[in-house]
Amino acid sequence: MTSPHFSSGDLIADRRADYARMFAESGEFAEAAELMEQALEQVPAWAAGWFRLAEYAEKSGRKEAAAAALAKVVALDPADIFGAGLKLAVLGVAETPAAPSTAYVERLFDDYADRFDTALVQRLDYTVPQTLARLVRRHAGEDAHFGLVSDIGCGTGLFGVELRASAGRLEGFDLSAGMLAKAAEKAVYDHLAQADLSLPAEKSGLFANAPEERADLVSAADVLMYLGDLAEVFPSAARLLKAGGLFAFSVEDGGMDDTPLLRPSLRYAHPERFIRKRAEENGLAILAMEKSVIRQDAGQPVHGLLFLAKREA
Repeated sequence: MTSPHFSSGDLIADRRADYARMFAESGEFAEAAELMEQALEQVPAWAAGWFRLAEYAEKSGRKEAAAAALAKVVALDPADIFGAGLKLAVLGVAETPAAPSTAYVERLFDDYADRFDTALVQRLDYTVPQTLARLVRRHAGEDAHFGLVSDIGCGTGLFGVELRASAGRLEGFDLSAGMLAKAAEKAVYDHLAQADLSLPAEKSGLFANAPEERADLVSAADVLMYLGDLAEVFPSAARLLKAGGLFAFSVEDGGMDDTPLLRPSLRYAHPERFIRKRAEENGLAILAMEKSVIRQDAGQPVHGLLFLAKREA
């Protein structure tokens, strides 16, 4: 069997794929696609190879060829670790998924964990941890103390660092084991565990050996854009919170639409109207909303919305 990941397992195919990558790095995408097609003649069950072919075909202006290659990826890799289903939606040839596949998000952040802090903070001017923490303190007071803070989608712990001094106990959850390992290195969390926020609360891992209604503050800093329609995360946050507890979170700004938008970045943007509806459905009252540039992407600002909500009694 060929690997579904980055090597085809065939020396000749891998060599042609390496040449294709060099052409692509020089901007010669048509030539890169031709070489990838030759490689895939050797190993037609190589999902990663079809995904690379799709990228080169798209960049050479061959949308139909890109879509056909992505369809092959989906057929070969039903778990969709490459996000091919999202790419098909971006190309306009498939319906937008309600959420990305768990396998795609987990692989994305496991691969990104070692360089996450450097890339995001130093190169992309990532500001969410600081601005979201300021939003919390602006409402709760500079000296506010939270008995238990539950940081869901904690990543490498950047928001945890901002809240450590204000938390009696700080727990962090993330889908990516690689991200959790990096968070552990910061030594700010009292408890770290793996959780899948796309699943219903009882299956997510948020309540394994821990009660509901335990948190004074739940945070989701820069994670909801990887959760699509948010059908499960708002109910989970509401079940984590004590009555009167706060939910602080950020989204990419989806403008004036009514439903989430899937962007070419393969991240979802959420309209304010949609967020307010999700909050209301789950007994969460929006206390504050702030607009902010949350990072740079390809040299362009990414506009976001930061929210603070309260669980109603």
